[in-house]
Amino acid sequence: MPPMDAAPAPGPEPDSDSDQIFRLQEQVRQLKEAVVSHAVVDQAIGVVVALGGVTPDEGWIVLKEVSQHTNIKLRSVAETVLIWGRTGVMPPEILTALEDRLGRPVCGGPAFSGPPPGSPRVSGRNSR
Repeated sequence: MPPMDAAPAPGPEPDSDSDQIFRLQEQVRQLKEAVVSHAVVDQAIGVVVALGGVTPDEGWIVLKEVSQHTNIKLRSVAETVLIWGRTGVMPPEILTALEDRLGRPVCGGPAFSGPPPGSPRVSGRNSR
């Protein structure tokens, strides 16, 4: 039996309040980022569904495969798809991967330079 005045065995020290606050703040930051990222991906799935005539589940798979094939983060691919929907600009490697996954050209193929059909006109002019 150890003497009564012996020091306790070394072990993990309890976290200080400031350490716990820091960890919780970091968790909140990561959760906020995840919510925003999820919304971006969901919107891009909608664009893929409209473009490719696929189901939302298939749209998710298409985005995931484009991300894996191009070695670009899923959120970045999703952001690019959303930018393309507004501007008509998409990097060729993402456009090619998207067309490969959908099995057909997207709105006229790689030479297409405008926004997808049904997108609002940026100039605000009516061409009718």
